[in-house]
Amino acid sequence: MSSGVSQRLPRLLSLVPYLLARPGIPVAEAAADFGISERQLRRDLELLWMCGLPGYGPGDLVDLSFSGDTVTVTEDAGMRRPLRLTTAEATALLVALRTLGEVPGMVDSDAVQRATAKIERAVGDAALAGVAVEVSHEKEATIAAVRGALERGRALRIQYYTAGRDAVSQRTIDPMRLLLVEGRSYLEAWCRRAEAVRLFRLDRVDAVTELDEPAAPPPEAEPADVSAGLFRPSQEQRTAVLLLEPEARWIAEYYPVDEIIEDEATGRARVALRYAEPGWLVRLVLGLGGGARVLEPPEIAAEVGRRARAALAASAPLEN
Repeated sequence: MSSGVSQRLPRLLSLVPYLLARPGIPVAEAAADFGISERQLRRDLELLWMCGLPGYGPGDLVDLSFSGDTVTVTEDAGMRRPLRLTTAEATALLVALRTLGEVPGMVDSDAVQRATAKIERAVGDAALAGVAVEVSHEKEATIAAVRGALERGRALRIQYYTAGRDAVSQRTIDPMRLLLVEGRSYLEAWCRRAEAVRLFRLDRVDAVTELDEPAAPPPEAEPADVSAGLFRPSQEQRTAVLLLEPEARWIAEYYPVDEIIEDEATGRARVALRYAEPGWLVRLVLGLGGGARVLEPPEIAAEVGRRARAALAASAPLEN
């Protein structure tokens, strides 16, 4: 194991609880468990002697006792527990690892599987806490179908949800490649209906059918350049400025936004959201039930207010 800072700090934080659980352990055995030399371990222990709590008086610092070639912790300075991932941290890691594993050829799949298994073993209590970290069966089936079509060079028919228009459409496409961009999986393909290359977000593909015909993107179907980001403004898109309450912050992750300004004191976020259909944006804001407010453009804000008042009037009880 390297003695660089990125490796040494976690090791130092783990050493004290490790030694507390094994008083009088031989230095050679401890070094072997951490995968370092005895010399490196002794250097780590010398550094631990200078670590502790503010005040740095007796009882505040880590203290060690050596007897021959063995070592025992006599003062732990509160470092009794080994570092553990929180449930949220473990969930985020597992989801990220599975996302990486979805894209063939991007990473060492065996390494991803080993890392996933280690984290699952280390945080086995996450399942008891009711935290779902498994990729849905529907998503797994979609990914498997797309991978199979790419491997066999077949065209696909998909049912796709376009968030910007709040519409579901049927597309016949010629798959080109899978991409992992900004933490999400996309299928890049030639769309026969649009007669252009399109990126289809896999979690928005509702159904997929492999066709009995080869995928044949035309010569002009060139891979998209995503080096500067995935979403780029187009002439058909407009921008609205929304103020999101904490419970509606997911909007900034699910839909394309150009800017996010966070207010740490309130947990709110001001975002610039791109949209194509005004009606879709109005329905989105109304569906958030007060979780979002339209700041710009004024005509959208006015339409949201008008529909909200009409809904309240329609739900008011009739007077006798």
